[in-house]
Amino acid sequence: MNRIIVLSVATVAILTFSGCEKGDKTTEATQQTTTKVATATQEVASKTANVANNVAQKAKESASKATEAVKETAQKAVEATKEAANNVAKKAEETASKATETVKETANKAKAVVAGANDKGAQLFNKCKSCHGADGKTHALGKSEIIAGQNADDLVKKLTAYKAGTRNVAGMGTLMKGQVGSMSDDDIKALANYISNLK
Repeated sequence: MNRIIVLSVATVAILTFSGCEKGDKTTEATQQTTTKVATATQEVASKTANVANNVAQKAKESASKATEAVKETAQKAVEATKEAANNVAKKAEETASKATETVKETANKAKAVVAGANDKGAQLFNKCKSCHGADGKTHALGKSEIIAGQNADDLVKKLTAYKAGTRNVAGMGTLMKGQVGSMSDDDIKALANYISNLK
């Protein structure tokens, strides 16, 4: 475009300087040339504007497509993240549920063991009720201490010592040896646990 303008100006200048001697014909030719140059310049400007508009339109379209592609990719990423988070939450919930079930099952087994031991302990305590009372709060023969609620480990040691004949508190050693002599270690533990829970 700059080249056309420069050529046009040069042509006008040449015609102007050389046209002085030719008179009206030169002036008329100069006017025609100037008109042609102006028309050509307008055409070039119009075409340049059209090209610029086309480039701008293409750039807009490309930007719009790029924006849509970015939105689509972002949406897919969000959906994938949500799905992954849901999967993690689901697994965590399943794990927590299994752990809860395991804890409940273990607790129930422990209760069953304790209940079984207490049942056994309760049966074994029937031999003790006549001296210590149904609640374990009677001083046996007016001599012994109250046994209800004593520590289970301490009771196991005391009963084991009576069984071995190495304990004789208030002259009760022989009587107590007769009561616990036939009990196994498990029986003594069950009885001690039962007595320790008497309140």
